[in-house]
Order: sequence, then structure tokens, then C-alpha cells
Amino acid sequence: MRVVILSKACIVGQYQTKLEAIAKQSDIELTVVVPPFWRDERGVLALERAHTTGYTLLVEPMRFNGQFHLHYYPTFDRIVKQIRPHVVHIDEEPYNLATFLAMRAARRVNAKTLFFTWQNLLRRYPPPFAWMESYVLHHADYAIAGNTAARQVLRAKKYRGVLKVIPQFGVDPDLFHPITPSSNRHSTFRIGYIGRLVEEKGCAVLLDAVARLDCNWELRLLGSGPYQANLESHARLLGITSRVHFDAPIPSTAMPAYYPQLDVLVLPSLTRPNWQEQFGRVLIEAMACAVPVIGSSCGEIPNVIGDAGLIFPEGDASILHEQLALLRDHPAARIELGRRGRERVLERFTQARVAQETVAVYREMFK
Repeated sequence: MRVVILSKACIVGQYQTKLEAIAKQSDIELTVVVPPFWRDERGVLALERAHTTGYTLLVEPMRFNGQFHLHYYPTFDRIVKQIRPHVVHIDEEPYNLATFLAMRAARRVNAKTLFFTWQNLLRRYPPPFAWMESYVLHHADYAIAGNTAARQVLRAKKYRGVLKVIPQFGVDPDLFHPITPSSNRHSTFRIGYIGRLVEEKGCAVLLDAVARLDCNWELRLLGSGPYQANLESHARLLGITSRVHFDAPIPSTAMPAYYPQLDVLVLPSLTRPNWQEQFGRVLIEAMACAVPVIGSSCGEIPNVIGDAGLIFPEGDASILHEQLALLRDHPAARIELGRRGRERVLERFTQARVAQETVAVYREMFK
């Protein structure tokens, strides 16, 4: 079976381990189309060629790079005409121009089509995006939703096709794994956040929570974004600047070595009218490394963590402070949550499992 995946997300090296797992299937001949880079509020994210064994990686130009709704690949029509795939997996939201054009190109060669969505809020889009979304929802052969709320949104938008909930990417547990068995490995209690530095990620709440701790602690914020200056100013007002460190983004291939530096990872996301947390990939990466996690009640976070971490009401710095103090004072609790987190990842969130479920979709489509 010839499969073509169109995905700007797959410029990230760690995500490519899923592609290798798909390509290992003897009945799959896989081609993946990616841009040379993607531009967003963090800057330019360049293609990482980290895990490219077993499949063909095509780096193709993208027009309107950085414009989430309007970007597209002008060469994609030619590619599908050359390959004549059986399945085209469009790793994009149904209301995007790239999805609409890729689906039209796939249908011209009679390929089965599949799209992916994270969208967990019921939003209505103006023309022409509403028209493109309607076309995709009526003509797609299959849809994959990244979370349970996204499945509900698709059904509310009258998508009547076949639908399955599968995370976009999992974790390779051989790369993300515990390095030491003890959670009491640092003299300083190290709290971490990894992600975009934007208001809705809730880092100001995290600063308010850590400012109340009375132990030897430090906070490491790994990422970039337009809200960094606000966070730096907030840390100064709280008098904790010397304990708060802003770490510049590092390649995805360096992340497995970063997590074990932490005693706990926090994802304090905040729901906004146009956004709520769709998954929280950093949670499963930390859990795979047996680093305990704390997440807010925003979006999909509680479903990802389950009973393998702590949940606090989003925006509640007092409860978050109490949970941080609990983990600081009880190393055994950190060890237990780390163990549970690793087990949960091995059961639900490995790249091999995500790849297996995705290939099962391809086979179902190609019957």
C-alpha cells in the first residue's frame, strides 16, 4: 500500500520516530512531505533530519509559511500524480487551505483521504474557510481526532464519516527514559515548564505558585514566545528573579537529556475563548522519563495524566503551590508518580502504539 503523509509537524526530529515505526510495516510504502521550515510565534523551526530510515522524505516548498490557515504546498499535486498513492494522510486541520488543496489533489488520482484535527472547541469560520472545511468534511474517507473533545466537535459539525481518536504523536520510550531511580537527586528542588511562552500557557500562575515556596527551589522555563518579557517583569515584581531561569529552545533530539534535570514538570494552561489545551505532549515526554507531572484542569490535560500525576483547577496558584510543596516534601511520592507516569506512557502513548493504530486505519481504508 502506497501512503503519502503531508505534515509540517514532522519537521521535528522526535516526531519522525512515528514515521519509522509506520514504515517498518511490510505492506506500507511510505512517503512523507514536509516543508524546509515552519515559522510561528517562537521564530523559525527548521527541519531536523533525525529519524528518516525506511521511508522517503520529500522537502517541498511551502507558500504563505507561518500562516496557519493559508499555507499550502504548490508541488503536492505533482507529487501525488507521480506516486499515485492508495492513501493520502493530510496531517492538518480540515479548515486549512493546505488540507483542502491536498484533498482535491488526492481525489484526482482516486486516493483515499484522511485528515487530522486537534480542534477541541466548536468554532465557526468565515468564508472561504467554512467552505473549505465543509468540502473536507463531506469528502474525506476517514478522520483522526487527537483528543475526545475534537471528536465531539467533528460530530457537531456534521462530519458523518469514519472517525477514531489517536494522538498525533507518541513517545519513543527508548529515547525518553529514566536516568536515575531516585527523585531526590538534586539538592535544589527543580521545577520545570516546557513550551511556548504565551499568556494562555499559564506561566504567570506558575510564578505566583513558586513564589510562595519556602525551600531551596529553582524554576526553569524552556521555550520562547512573545510573553517572555511579561514573565520576566512578573518575576521581578515577585522578587524571585534569581531563582527563575529562561532556557532557550533546544533541538528536539536534546530533550531526553533535559527532562531528568527536573524534579517535577508543570503544565499550567489556561482556557481562552479561542483555545484550550489540546494534548500537552511535554507531559508524556516527562512521564516517560519518570519525572512527576502536575497539570491544570484545562482541556485534555486531565485525560493525558490520568492517575499518574496531579491536577489543579486552572488558574489556582494556591492549589498549585500546595501540590508543589507536597512533592518537595515527599520524595517517595515523586518516585511513585514517576513510576505511574512511565507505566501510563508504555500502555497508551508510545510511538509504536500510535503508529500501529494509524496503520490499522490505513488498512481499514484500503479494504
